[in-house]
Amino acid sequence: MAADDFAEHVFGVVLLIDWSARDIQSFECRPLGPFLAKSFATTISPWIVPLEALAHARVPAPQRDREPLPYLRETDSWSLDIDMALRLQGVEISHPNTASLYWTGAQQMAHMTVNGASLRTGDLFGSGTVSSFDAAAQGSLLEITSGGSRPLTLPDGETREYLRDGDTVELEGSARGPDGGTISLGAAVGRIIGAAV
Repeated sequence: MAADDFAEHVFGVVLLIDWSARDIQSFECRPLGPFLAKSFATTISPWIVPLEALAHARVPAPQRDREPLPYLRETDSWSLDIDMALRLQGVEISHPNTASLYWTGAQQMAHMTVNGASLRTGDLFGSGTVSSFDAAAQGSLLEITSGGSRPLTLPDGETREYLRDGDTVELEGSARGPDGGTISLGAAVGRIIGAAV
């Protein structure tokens, strides 16, 4: 799929939480890579916002430090300016924005399919963690706590290096709409439930 054909293949956008079991992931990564640690749960927001509805949220793609390979070049390179709030136990802990993604959705899709990977109607395609070098806009608890070395302190005094049983995570998003309005992408919400042993 050519990068310029992105809008012909993608209907719309949802918010997505790609859950990771970091303790299992650290075990699996040597020598296999993350398998079970990344394949057990995905949470999405309750509705799909069509790409056409996000026309007012289009912004120029970020400047890159080198020229992309030919198959990643776009005639009109754009990103979406989707403002997100990441909350833990109802407390906002980060405020990432999709406009900070280095590669556009079109480039990610072109890269994924260039070696023959197929796309089918109804496939869910994730961008990866939306994050920034700005500490207030990091997209995962692993980044926010520097791998658990800098615990996050919640207003009630509790700390978190990693998620615990009973914790609730919420990712909410919105984008600029027509006539100065706002388009809500809803919220992806998940709660950690202890394993039944």
